[in-house]
Amino acid sequence: MLVMSALVFAGIYMVGDPVSMLASPEATEAQRAAIRASLGLDLPLWRQYLIFMGQAVRGDFGNSFLTGEPAMRLILERMPATVELASVAMLLSVLIGVPLGILAGLKPKAVGSRAIMTGSVLGFSLPNFWVGLMLIMVFAVMLGWVPAGGRGDTVSIGSLQLSVLTLDGWLSLALPATTIAFAKCAMIIRVTRAATREALPMDYIKFARAKGLSEKRVLGVHLLKNILIPVVTVAGLEFGQVMAFAVVTETVFSWPGMGKLLIDSIINLDRPVVVAYLLLIVFFLVMLNLVVDIIYTVLDPRVRLDSRR
Repeated sequence: MLVMSALVFAGIYMVGDPVSMLASPEATEAQRAAIRASLGLDLPLWRQYLIFMGQAVRGDFGNSFLTGEPAMRLILERMPATVELASVAMLLSVLIGVPLGILAGLKPKAVGSRAIMTGSVLGFSLPNFWVGLMLIMVFAVMLGWVPAGGRGDTVSIGSLQLSVLTLDGWLSLALPATTIAFAKCAMIIRVTRAATREALPMDYIKFARAKGLSEKRVLGVHLLKNILIPVVTVAGLEFGQVMAFAVVTETVFSWPGMGKLLIDSIINLDRPVVVAYLLLIVFFLVMLNLVVDIIYTVLDPRVRLDSRR
């Protein structure tokens, strides 16, 4: 984390001068220097970094250059929207991708299986922004079934704003979640298909069929339990990627999540928000990998945390 924080801080430092965004075009050099000094930007980079780290260990990542609010508070206010979008998108991906992957693995040469794999290739190939724009054009503009952007109505639970508790929220969530799920579903399909093909010749599948169990029970219990191990691992990692890199989708659909905040902060050279966001994402991905490892051991008791390579 220390090395990553240094790389992030140095990288953001080289992007540009925030004073050029904050000062008016008519500002004198003295006024610009005053703004730079008030933000601590007149100090050498190493001193700025040490001051930042001293504040960061106390949970203070600085204030936004634009609003003056704590950078981490701005990010955490946007986090529920991104978590909501990522959760619904990955749920769709798993609910659709696992059955299709099993079907493609059971009969790999069937026409339906080939069509499924062709669809998964499209999911990998088509860029998210193009898929999102096509969905907007068809379902929002031409048919008018759902909104083209925004989060819709939300319900407050404590300090959280949730859109999944309202019909308008679900309608607003439909297109961005489908856009992300289209790409992630392709990965789930391929992983599930490979796991199915690997599991079918195994002895426990042959034994289950020899016992006279119905095909539905063989596939729904014995096969599914074993193929879920790689699926859960991949789904967990993909969830982390969606959380970190939903920037394009959130921008296309004006979804008020962390990715949209990141883009706005980069455009305005709001360094504290960008640095806090990137460090939060690094921490989140590290913790998510730990959670995925724990879930892995729960699904497969033969695997132990202290014995994995």
